[in-house]
Amino acid sequence: MNFKKALFALTLGGLLAGSAMAQNGAGPGVYDPGHPRVNQLNQREQNQQNRIANGIRNGQLTPRQTANLEQKENRLVQNQQRDMAKDGGHLTARNQAQLNREANHVSRDIYRDKHN
Repeated sequence: MNFKKALFALTLGGLLAGSAMAQNGAGPGVYDPGHPRVNQLNQREQNQQNRIANGIRNGQLTPRQTANLEQKENRLVQNQQRDMAKDGGHLTARNQAQLNREANHVSRDIYRDKHN
């Protein structure tokens, strides 16, 4: 009987520890917006959105260019979400590097379209 109680206590303790980790934003399957890689990419995406909005206000971007850039931005966000879903709400260094390369391409496209 004592063995069963000890086993139950260990199991329950593990479940409680797992739920505490999930509440703190860590653990598999939990979105962690406080992760530095996520924050860095989110800030880049926000900056690029601001550049696009600025180009619209200044008349530097046509509606067609804007739609094309927004489509590329959406694809970048979807790729980030897909990568995070694969890795339990986190981004690996490899994922971040790939997403940064994609963001660099979008950034260059924004520049080219605004200075066309």
